[in-house]
Amino acid sequence: MSPRPTPSPTPRGARTHRRQPRSRLRGWARHHRLMCQDSAWRLFRAPVGSLLTMLAIAIALVLPAALWLTLDSAQLLDAELEESATLTVYLAAQVEEAQAVRIDEALAAHEGVANTRLITAAEGMAEFQQALGLTDALGSLDTNPLPASIVVTPREPEPQAMRVLGESLEQVNGVDEVRLDLAWVERLRHLGELGRRVALALGVLFGGGVLLVVGNTIRLAVESRRQEIEVVTLIGATHAFVRRPFLYSGAWYGLGGGLIAWGLLALGGEWLAAPVATLAASYGASFSLPHLGPGGSAILVGCSILLGWLGAWIAVSRHLASIRPR
Repeated sequence: MSPRPTPSPTPRGARTHRRQPRSRLRGWARHHRLMCQDSAWRLFRAPVGSLLTMLAIAIALVLPAALWLTLDSAQLLDAELEESATLTVYLAAQVEEAQAVRIDEALAAHEGVANTRLITAAEGMAEFQQALGLTDALGSLDTNPLPASIVVTPREPEPQAMRVLGESLEQVNGVDEVRLDLAWVERLRHLGELGRRVALALGVLFGGGVLLVVGNTIRLAVESRRQEIEVVTLIGATHAFVRRPFLYSGAWYGLGGGLIAWGLLALGGEWLAAPVATLAASYGASFSLPHLGPGGSAILVGCSILLGWLGAWIAVSRHLASIRPR
């Protein structure tokens, strides 16, 4: 009876080779976790300095974020005003009321017109008298000098589209003049564009300020641990290994600054909500200050963390190049 063949054992080197990447991954994750906890603990051990750094980051983020929120609210108001943009079509003086009704129907059938409202000469005079309070003086006139008019609401409130529509409506028989006031719409758009550029410039400038604040704080931390860095570099630690705890410190600074900025914006919005609502009500309008919302809050905190991490990376990279083990 032939002996049973013995299965060849797996080479020890192959098993070691399969385990090595997993052990490296576990060691890498463990070191990240330890450095994250250690950097947070170091911040808690120096609460005053850490809080001051976070406050500086928060103040640098609040100003451009508040301006951006204001621009968003102004953009919403601009959209509402554009929707209320109209053209006033003045009919010829000799047009009678029945003919004015037919012209109104013709204008309403135009493809670029959303709706129309006919104001007869008598209705126009009545509104004029009520607005000026000159009922007795204007009532003594023998003839009505005001022509009939039609208020046209366009489908597209864009300035260029309204100009084209006005030129088209002027060709209708019985129309004397078409007036459209687009200057205020264009001014609002120019102001909105200027505000967006100012907000972007302030965001870049204050973002650079955040980098400087975090970079200076991390630079001091690197100098305070210079001997420790020299020792671990001497025994073979890489720059990524040395840089890791400081990157987590920068991210923690950014997280704290972002949360404080979010809280300041929320408190400021609640503090100004009542006066703004009262002011809007005095003009017969309803307006409320915008809020960040979940998406805006996540963007604010995420940008703060990113700026903190980037400031730490720049500061550590510059100083690691000058540190040599002795």
